[in-house]
Amino acid sequence: MIISATFLDEITHDIPSQNWGRTEWSREFKLMRAAGIDTVVQIRVGHRRWMSFDSKVLKKEQNCHQPPVDLVAMFLELAGENNMAYYFGTYDSGQHWHEGRADREIAINKPLVEEVWEHYGKYPAFKGWYLSHEVSRNVNGIVDILATMGGHCKKISNNLPVLISPYIAGKKEVSAFESQISREEGVSLNEHEAEWDKILSGIKGQVDQIAFQDGHVDFHELPAFLELNRRLAERHGLQSWSNTETFDRDMPIKFLPIAWPKLLLKLQAARAAGIEKVITFEFPHFLSPHSCYPQAHGLFERYCEHFGIRAQV
Repeated sequence: MIISATFLDEITHDIPSQNWGRTEWSREFKLMRAAGIDTVVQIRVGHRRWMSFDSKVLKKEQNCHQPPVDLVAMFLELAGENNMAYYFGTYDSGQHWHEGRADREIAINKPLVEEVWEHYGKYPAFKGWYLSHEVSRNVNGIVDILATMGGHCKKISNNLPVLISPYIAGKKEVSAFESQISREEGVSLNEHEAEWDKILSGIKGQVDQIAFQDGHVDFHELPAFLELNRRLAERHGLQSWSNTETFDRDMPIKFLPIAWPKLLLKLQAARAAGIEKVITFEFPHFLSPHSCYPQAHGLFERYCEHFGIRAQV
């Protein structure tokens, strides 16, 4: 089971920007396609006051800064040139929904996705939506956000698919901005199933694909959680993807490219669990030979060797 989709982390949140322009991104898209990636997901159009295209909605509602480049148009064009599907990621205020105002988060995002569809819906590569609000539990009005925004995205775009990527409340669910790398206890399988069964019941029909992040539980726990996540998806009529993280949560430096044996173990576990598609967070930073992290260069070589991938750098 190879990685066939990747997030594109612009606007960056807890990893550094690589400050690439069109030349670097064009090179990267060609490489990703040669390595078997057919889908790219822009993880968020904006965060707090930063945005990746000149959005009138975000300027008005959040006083966002003017971006120097239209990354949405660039990614759509490059995806089209390389026969890849592009998913648009919604806006995350980093504030309103965390403070219990899910209605405000929705009120910003609804006109934003309408603006996006009006500007970019004509691009052939525009194949879906990503709801960028990520949680592990039923908190912060997440059911309302996902159900309302998923339904709205599908309505305005003639039912294009909607993807979400929640995480598991495991032992490694700690903030990227804290020094610790784990906590004493994580959620049990039964607790995870009960809570996500309720969440997925509340968003049924409004979301099409679910890719649980795989890095928040210990490696020996992962097979059971992957199998459970697949069963939860099937129960609620969703496609079961896995977000196979290509960065390491076990290191004191947040975050470095993962060790190859760990990545291979996770990919094998996803295959054994019957996962339909693997997406990663995220190829350009943690798996690319062009990454700002030198360790990613070796990871790419080991990955290509194992799967017999011939992708010219």
